[in-house]
Amino acid sequence: MTIRLLLADDQDLIRGALSALLELEDDFEVVASVDRGDKVVDAARTHRPDVALLDIEMPGLDGLAAAAVLNAQLPECRVVILTTFGRAGYLRRAMTSGAVGFVVKDAPPEALVDAIRRVMRGERVVDPALAAATLAAGDSPLTARERDVLTVARSGATVAEIAAKLYLSEGTVRNYLSAAITKTGAQNRMAAVRIADDRGWL
Repeated sequence: MTIRLLLADDQDLIRGALSALLELEDDFEVVASVDRGDKVVDAARTHRPDVALLDIEMPGLDGLAAAAVLNAQLPECRVVILTTFGRAGYLRRAMTSGAVGFVVKDAPPEALVDAIRRVMRGERVVDPALAAATLAAGDSPLTARERDVLTVARSGATVAEIAAKLYLSEGTVRNYLSAAITKTGAQNRMAAVRIADDRGWL
């Protein structure tokens, strides 16, 4: 049986190399390749892949959000997150979004090939060390709105700019930032962004 694959990564070189690598396998066929998260679902509808390999950080829609939409609209397509960022928070969010596999890009090529075949057999595939780290890290303490505020703050935006972007009052933004700083144990908002980012909460 041929396993039909969709690749989504915003880096052309990575996408091309992955495609060439996977096409070496007799039972793999790359049927679609996209460079943005918001192109994933349309490509999946058109090409009907068995497995979608999604990067996390992409323009338009990140891989975790794309995975959730894909899982809701085309549940027969299995999602494997393939990312540079092996962070506990990302893994937890990936599983919540419906992904059945999570592979870091520095894994050996045979690990990715094996992961694709295993998810096709109905297994979940996650690096054991990352799974252990995820259990140890626990759930993100941030609410969805606190996460939104920190995500916008990541660019160095002022309170007024965050408020305008998220359609909130400046006082509300300050409250969310204060709560996020407290929950991350940070000294200021940029430290809170770094901590939340490192733990995969954003």
